[in-house]
Amino acid sequence: MVFAGGTSKMFQTGEWRTNTPIFHEDLCKQCLLCAPVCPDGSIPVKDSKRGAFDYDHCKGCGICERVCPFGAIEMKEGNVNGN
Repeated sequence: MVFAGGTSKMFQTGEWRTNTPIFHEDLCKQCLLCAPVCPDGSIPVKDSKRGAFDYDHCKGCGICERVCPFGAIEMKEGNVNGN
């Protein structure tokens, strides 16, 4: 049971994932369209650059893949670690 705000970081909800986004850094143009649409906040941005996925919390919805105009995100079937 969750009784307080901000406690979701304590739970590794990524275990629920049935599809996994794979980040192809070489194709990424750092447009950052993917980060704000992630409902789980699993795409970290630091110094105006996106980082690797937070697989501990990503549930694999695939929204990020659909908004990426450069094909830098590819969904793979299964709960893989992103390698």
